[in-house]
Amino acid sequence: KYPYLELFRYASIWDRLIMVIGMLAASLSSICVPYNVIIYAEFTTLLIDRDVGIGTSTPAPILNIFGGGKTLTNATHAENMQAVKDDALAFGLGTVAGCMVQLLLLSLAVMILNKVALRQIAKIRKLFLESILRQDMSWYDTSAGNAFANKMTEDLDKMKEGMGEKVAMFVFLITTFVAGVIFSFVYGWLLTLIVITCCPFIIVSTALVAKIQGTFTEKELKAYSNAGAVAEEVFSGIRTVLAFSGERIETERFGKLLVPAEKIGRKKGFYSGVGSGIMWFIIYIAYAIAIWFGIKLILKYRYMDDKLYTSGSLVIVLFSIIMGAQNLGFSLPHVEAFATAKGAAQNVFATIDRKSAIDPLNESGEKLENVIGDISFENLHFRYPARSDVQVLKGFSLEVRAGQTVALVGPSGCGKSTTLQLLQRFYDAPSGCVRLDGRDLRGLNVGWLRSQIGVVGQEPVLFATTIRENIRQGKTTATQEEIEQAARMANCHEFILKLPNGYDTMVGERGAQMSGGQKQRIAIARALIRNPKILLLDEATSALDPTSERRVQDALDVASQGRTTLVVSHRLSTVTNADLIVFVKDGMVAEQGTHDELMRSGGLYCKLVMISKRKEEEEALANTSNAVRQRKQQLQVPDNSDDEDETSVDEADAENDVGKKKSKRKKPKPEKHKITFMQLMKMNAPEWRYILIGCISAMLHGATFPTWAVLFGDFFGILSDADDSYITRQSILFAFLFIVIGVITGVSSLLQTYMFTIAGVKMTSRLRLDAFKAIIRQEVAYFDDQRNSVGALCARLAGDCSNVQGATGSRIGIIVQAISTLTIGVILSFTYSWNLTLVTLLTVPLVCACILFEARFMEASTNVERLAIEDASRVAVEAIANIRTVTSLGQERHVLERYCEQIDKADKACRKKVRFRGVVYGMGQTAPFLAYGISLYYGGILVANDEIPYANIIKVSEALIFGSWMLGQALSYAPNVSAAVLSAGRLLKLFQRTPAVYSPADKPYNTTMKSGGDITYENVDFNYPNRKGITILQNLNLTIKGGTTVALVGPSGSGKSTCVQLLLRYYDPVRGKVNLSGVPTTEFSFDSLRSGMGLVSQEPVLFDRTIAENIAYGNNFRTDIPMAEIIEAAKKSNIHQFITSLPQGYNTRLGSKGAQLSGGQKQRIAIARAMVRNPKILILDEATSALDMESEKVVQEALDAARSGRTCLTIAHRLTTVRDADLICVLKKGVVVEKGSHEELMALNGIYAELYMMQQVA
Repeated sequence: KYPYLELFRYASIWDRLIMVIGMLAASLSSICVPYNVIIYAEFTTLLIDRDVGIGTSTPAPILNIFGGGKTLTNATHAENMQAVKDDALAFGLGTVAGCMVQLLLLSLAVMILNKVALRQIAKIRKLFLESILRQDMSWYDTSAGNAFANKMTEDLDKMKEGMGEKVAMFVFLITTFVAGVIFSFVYGWLLTLIVITCCPFIIVSTALVAKIQGTFTEKELKAYSNAGAVAEEVFSGIRTVLAFSGERIETERFGKLLVPAEKIGRKKGFYSGVGSGIMWFIIYIAYAIAIWFGIKLILKYRYMDDKLYTSGSLVIVLFSIIMGAQNLGFSLPHVEAFATAKGAAQNVFATIDRKSAIDPLNESGEKLENVIGDISFENLHFRYPARSDVQVLKGFSLEVRAGQTVALVGPSGCGKSTTLQLLQRFYDAPSGCVRLDGRDLRGLNVGWLRSQIGVVGQEPVLFATTIRENIRQGKTTATQEEIEQAARMANCHEFILKLPNGYDTMVGERGAQMSGGQKQRIAIARALIRNPKILLLDEATSALDPTSERRVQDALDVASQGRTTLVVSHRLSTVTNADLIVFVKDGMVAEQGTHDELMRSGGLYCKLVMISKRKEEEEALANTSNAVRQRKQQLQVPDNSDDEDETSVDEADAENDVGKKKSKRKKPKPEKHKITFMQLMKMNAPEWRYILIGCISAMLHGATFPTWAVLFGDFFGILSDADDSYITRQSILFAFLFIVIGVITGVSSLLQTYMFTIAGVKMTSRLRLDAFKAIIRQEVAYFDDQRNSVGALCARLAGDCSNVQGATGSRIGIIVQAISTLTIGVILSFTYSWNLTLVTLLTVPLVCACILFEARFMEASTNVERLAIEDASRVAVEAIANIRTVTSLGQERHVLERYCEQIDKADKACRKKVRFRGVVYGMGQTAPFLAYGISLYYGGILVANDEIPYANIIKVSEALIFGSWMLGQALSYAPNVSAAVLSAGRLLKLFQRTPAVYSPADKPYNTTMKSGGDITYENVDFNYPNRKGITILQNLNLTIKGGTTVALVGPSGSGKSTCVQLLLRYYDPVRGKVNLSGVPTTEFSFDSLRSGMGLVSQEPVLFDRTIAENIAYGNNFRTDIPMAEIIEAAKKSNIHQFITSLPQGYNTRLGSKGAQLSGGQKQRIAIARAMVRNPKILILDEATSALDMESEKVVQEALDAARSGRTCLTIAHRLTTVRDADLICVLKKGVVVEKGSHEELMALNGIYAELYMMQQVA
């Protein structure tokens, strides 16, 4: 648990010093409140004395300073009235002087504390991400790193809310109470002692409420964080969610996680209401006691020369203590903000304080001067921390000599990739060790170690920046020449140059703008540019087409020379030349040797090769013609021709990744979606019952202040009466009336707070859910927009909904209360003196002008701040989502720099925003006293001219000034209202946005029954909405007969995956149409269209659910899929045996993005997910590229069986997997250039034959 003061743990000595100055300024400004009360008491006492005109008038030392307060004894009426005019002028001048001092000090306090808070928050934001980047992989695997966008936006905003100006306001309000008590003791210690007995009850109830709120806030934020993690996961995998019609169940899952937050919010509101009700009731009890006992003391000393107690003493004690106590009440929302900030800090500081076992930013550890490259794995035993019940490595030992190329082969999940992760120190093995050049890795510097290793993974991750910057991430100091050299080595220089923006082309979030092959080659260039001593290739060529694969394999062979290279591959043909082949089985080395040695031994490797060879021989039977043999010979001649034309940057093979970027990055301008305050209120309309009760309670609460003013004025009126017994009787009556007002105020305050809180939390839950629904119903192109990255959407979902609640709920109660007080005050005042009322009201426009000025000023800065925070969130969320890539590239500091840049922008915008905040708040606090000065000056003139009795000026001034004061309190929420109006505008725009690709209603002819027929592409032209300059498909015509298997092949970037995306209606064609059974796909509802399709992608997305739930996700139209069907689908995908070997079997949770599984295991679960749907159309996009030979054979057989009776559209770079297709279509530059069966295309001797033979040669 972190106490509140921990929020300022990063404050420098200078920060602490100016904080003390700020708090001192706030404390000194509070003295102005009792000062104003004393001068007011002196003036009202003299009004009674001058009105009675008998004896000597009461001394008034402060009025004396300003030229009033003359002591008169038995003066004439004319002399008394002249003295009243002098007193009125002195009172006016004295009040203005007090207000100026208060305004200056309060403005200074708010400005200073806001600046300190902003500095702290900027530091905390930076340290928060830095500590996250320092964490070891086990922290990420156990989901602790989830919902970062939510924490960065909501938790840190709540911390900021409880650190800045609210500290100044709280100090001001509390010291007002303290100063009031001190002055009260000076002016009437006995009366003060009696009245102050009520204060401990107020303090205790306030403290208890604050404690309860802090506890509830922590729970509430945890609940919202869980919901935020789901949103982050869904937005990241939006293509998968849409393909499997998961919108409904994801909305339900998100909605269920909001329920606990709503319940907690309600409880929090109830306790706040109870605290507020008790406080107001005690305040009015104190009034009653003060009046009853005060009258006794006044009458006791009435006729003595030494008047210890006068009406002035009563006013000073009453007002100083009661205004102080009311300020205690007004401090409650600030206490709530502190409790909320403290609750939010628990999550943030727990992360910051966590010491990572493997810290990449730590400078400790040895850095070897010269790396030779000898690696040894010694008796490694290892379990993943998130799956501690599964032993992955069981005594793995291996010696790799410097410069050797060692290939690790074996079935999926046997521990091959795990060894590469241990070599990079993503984890430490609890038993055994890994050594580099004889040194235990645990003794080496982590960052330095990773800088010596180049990694190309199975699922390459690119960052949402340019191609140049992506390659440069391998070596931050690289020149353009080095970048181009690495690109040439990786065979991607030519295709990059053919792009309109060349190396400046934006690749999209996780490289979504590139095809799988293009991404892989850029990733290889990134690994090669750092000229590493050790090269790790984990299925580095699995995503490449034959042409690219041959060239990249050549490049990798060259790159491996002189380096220690570890290769993980399922394609045995790519590892036959390795110096050492290691067959891994069940986490141990089963056998090792060269290819020839292992073939001679006839063991596991030999069996695997024989399976592979048999397959190749079967395929070769069809290829024995002379033409084919000649073609083979031609292809064995070295080929230096240009790369295939790849100007089409199309394929979002990374279907889990959102966010294609615009080619030229333009700085987005702040969007303004202005709405009125009434439109903001309409968002709360469904909660109208709670709001109605809340408004009635707030109006009733507000009405008690002018009622009190009238009673107080009448009470003052009786003090000039000569009959002591009459005064005593009346005082008892007024005391009783104040108790009645206390009961009404207490009950109305409880209801007001509770009802508005319920309305607020219900609205927030509803808005979050509606916003979530609105986001996931948008077209895929919406997610491609750089402004709508996962990080930005999560930040918006948490931030905007939270902002709207910040200005509705209890805050609206205070605003309604202020309006009620002012309105009733004005009406009552007009009945007593219209001219005095008009003069007094002159200060109200001043307060309103302040509110408007600040709201307008804040609006622009809030927009800039929001955009910067969204950009920062985008950088951070992208890095955390792809932490393995960031870590292996050693890019933690670079990510941190980019993030800090955005945080500094947000900080700058915030500083502008708060510049005038102090003046505005100060005006709100001083305006009531300024109003007193003007009102009573003019009132004194009216009394002196016998135009109005003195009691009426007290009624008018009290009634109006209470209204003005309440308006000042409401003003402290102006920033919340201003931010809420902007956020509500953005939400409203989102709710009203019509997706460009929308789902029509079902019609009789476009039901699921139709989804099994012919698929036709008619004259289809297409370009991605965010890259309008690049045409992907040009006049594409293609027919896929129902029940047949059609394969799309061709070089990377030719438009293959685009055809799938148009069929799934992720996008609609620019021209032409895609038909299903003769009906355009645009006439099917999304559910009808997609329910008949089963998709298996190249990089499958799995969710943080159990394995059973992930497989069942394939059929979201049935609520409860029998376990037998799930198991059957798993058996067909050859994954059942692996699942049952896990301790929790099908109930094993997969964690974020299925990080605990190997590529092959993920792919097989994805195939099972598609199978469980029993689709009419099966879409296989490189479905078996990640599988080992054994699994591929079994799964390919399962897929072949699954294809029978179904339409099957398959995309493959490995042409051997599509030989049996009924029709093979070769795409190039978005056009079908060849089509026919395998035999027909081989006989044609064109592009397909060339690609096929190239693979055979490889």
